[in-house]
Amino acid sequence: MSKEDEGQERFYKVLEEVIDAAFKKSWMSVGGNKKGKTKSPPMVYESIEDYKTQTGKRFRMTRDQKMRGLSREEAFKEIWEKS
Repeated sequence: MSKEDEGQERFYKVLEEVIDAAFKKSWMSVGGNKKGKTKSPPMVYESIEDYKTQTGKRFRMTRDQKMRGLSREEAFKEIWEKS
């Protein structure tokens, strides 16, 4: 193997390590799990106001829920009600 080939091989190995590290970091920042870890249970909200307080987002009904004529409270309970 020539010195040029060895240099190129080392370059690709370092590049692969950098890309892997960047991917793992971004994956974890969006909620990805490491191998062997379990997912946390789904979040449960008491009310629409509680949902907004905890998430900072406004609760939105789905198109299907609107078509079925559900109220906002009924739609919310359908998705987030405690079992």
